[in-house]
Amino acid sequence: MAQRADAVAVDDTDMTKAARNAAIFYATDGYSPATEGINGRRVAGESFLKGYLRHADVDEFVIMAKKNEEAAAVRKLASVLRPEVALRPVGLIRPAGIAPVNTLYYPGPNYASEAWRRAPYGMAAWSICGVTHTTSTPAVMQGLFDLRVAPVMEWDALICTSQAVRASVSYQLDLVDQHLAHLLGARTRPRPIMPVIPLGVHCDDFAPDVALGQGLRKRLGAAPQDVIFTTIARLTPHEKFDPLPIFLAMQAAQRQLTGGQRLHIAFCGQFREPYARKVFEEGAKALMPDVGFALLDGAKAEDRKAVLSGADVFLFMIDNIQETFGLAPLEGMAAGLPMLVSDWDGLKDTVSPDVGFRVTSRALAPRHLAQEALRLQGGIDAYGQYCAATSALTELDMPEMTARILDLARNPDLRRRMGQAGAARARALYDWKAVIPQMQDLWAEQEAMRARHVATAPRYAPETLPVSPSPTGLFAAYPTQREEFGGRFAMADQTGPDWRALLALRNYAAMKRVFASPDQIAAVVAALQGGAGTAREVDTATGLGAVNTERILIWLLKYGLIR
Repeated sequence: MAQRADAVAVDDTDMTKAARNAAIFYATDGYSPATEGINGRRVAGESFLKGYLRHADVDEFVIMAKKNEEAAAVRKLASVLRPEVALRPVGLIRPAGIAPVNTLYYPGPNYASEAWRRAPYGMAAWSICGVTHTTSTPAVMQGLFDLRVAPVMEWDALICTSQAVRASVSYQLDLVDQHLAHLLGARTRPRPIMPVIPLGVHCDDFAPDVALGQGLRKRLGAAPQDVIFTTIARLTPHEKFDPLPIFLAMQAAQRQLTGGQRLHIAFCGQFREPYARKVFEEGAKALMPDVGFALLDGAKAEDRKAVLSGADVFLFMIDNIQETFGLAPLEGMAAGLPMLVSDWDGLKDTVSPDVGFRVTSRALAPRHLAQEALRLQGGIDAYGQYCAATSALTELDMPEMTARILDLARNPDLRRRMGQAGAARARALYDWKAVIPQMQDLWAEQEAMRARHVATAPRYAPETLPVSPSPTGLFAAYPTQREEFGGRFAMADQTGPDWRALLALRNYAAMKRVFASPDQIAAVVAALQGGAGTAREVDTATGLGAVNTERILIWLLKYGLIR
């Protein structure tokens, strides 16, 4: 937490494990690349979940999920990684059930919906902690706007995975605050805590496999003195990195090498469309004919392991705003590879001079790309077009890149020293064993702040949430009148189907949402048959509560079952 000078001092001796814990909001879209598709957000989410289950110093794992089968998936994983720690699922419909844990970890930056879910319980009922992944999409930019008008409190947090993304988020929040002040005269509210905490990896997963490494070199036809550069990434030139500058720099470096030494590039990733594959294959053929070139399948664990085991340098020349941190270089560092990366986003934090080279990047002033932003916001351009236009106007210093390729190619001792330093740095700073305690420190800080405001924090009546008011309030002008339940009720003459038959015919269960259970309806019917006449008498007889009782009464009225 060194990044925050205003951090709340918390005495470790006074902390309970619950105060340093967080309920994990779980949905497969945020954590399961195997079932939902490989992307950086899901790979990072899966890695975090495993890191948390392995290393969190907690008495229990609390999982908040919409579906029981989702919580069951986490239970299965926890039973393998930490079987001695109990796991407790909590449904979204009863979020306060996370107590005595009082922080909710959400796997994204736009958690306004969770702030509204909390609002009826009180804004200090629990804290919320989100995390940045890609922040350049329209959904995330809208989500950051929504955070400033949602009931997000100063004891909530948004983990920024790099100094660069923290600056980016702060820039947009400044613009949002200026807009609200200008349009509404709104005073600036405290922002959530925004610490810089990196993503992590499980370093042991990336120990080199000698046999796979030798297989890669044989596959590429690489001689012992040859140098293989590798990149693990999604292979999309418009949403990840433009390969053509790399090809040009590699060919320029190859021309300067002597003694028969050859350079190779092994890209390991996936193509989303034939267009992207064509850019890589035709670009390599045209621009670096003297450099070895191979494409490996990033969906195959064996291929990913092979490139980390057989390559000599990890290459990550990102020039795209889709990137915010850069998880793959940590994997390369953990595997003991020296780094050659662009000086870009999270790479500025992770790749220090002792572990690799960062190549200078340059971009234009805001006015130069204002049209691209307007085209995206207005629905004229798709997200890929927006990213591609920004990448096209981003420079990676070509002479510098070529010079650094040559430095690494010509100096095996330099590669060895940087690789060793990278492996040590990854284990010390970026293994989940080192990162999870930082997150737990943040959750404890949030808990200390939240606890001071429980008695005074406001809450919303459930039917008055401005983003989702009760439908019978929002559409109160639609019906003739509102049912007030002021009279007496009695069972109607039974000349047609009874209530059970009507309930079966209507088949609310097919929509997986019923207004009341059959047992609750039966209790109301029994109370009416037993002589209860007013809504209050029925409520007293059933113990269902006024709201549930009246919901059932109006349904019985709807079908003429009572009068």
